[in-house]
Amino acid sequence: MAKLPWPSATEIKNYIKKIEKIGSKDGKRVLDEISKVIGLKWTEDIKCYVVGHARGFSDPLTLGVMKDPNDFIDTLVHELIHQILAAQKGNKKRTSKAWDYIYKKYKDESVSTKNHIPVHAIHNHIYLKFFGKKRLEKDINHCQRFPDYKRSWEIVEKEGYENIIKEFRKRIK
Repeated sequence: MAKLPWPSATEIKNYIKKIEKIGSKDGKRVLDEISKVIGLKWTEDIKCYVVGHARGFSDPLTLGVMKDPNDFIDTLVHELIHQILAAQKGNKKRTSKAWDYIYKKYKDESVSTKNHIPVHAIHNHIYLKFFGKKRLEKDINHCQRFPDYKRSWEIVEKEGYENIIKEFRKRIK
């Protein structure tokens, strides 16, 4: 795979402005829906660091510049779901029984697969509500290259995203 040139600080700032315009359309509604569907509150302000290139991660929320702005938004939503489930103050404790359930039920799966089952279930809901089935399918197809992500999407598809969310949510205290 060819290395992409590292964007300049100005290019990154311009990219952020472009993403902010896209995100301002549905951003608050998406955040509210994530909170509503899982039954957790956003307890802290969200800061997102944007760097030249990086695989996204949730804490601290950091993403790299991406060619397709929709891919950036989709990755941002994925990491925000991780954020609300574990990184937002107080939520890790509130979700501990739900995670115990996931880890027990899927004991033969990898840690990464287990961590992504609820994330992908919630993301499935968000895709269908805001972005459409085509973007959901694009993400699932992209994840075929990553065995743990592929497996978690298979589980979500087999068991149904609504059922996974329901089972996870009823164990949140």
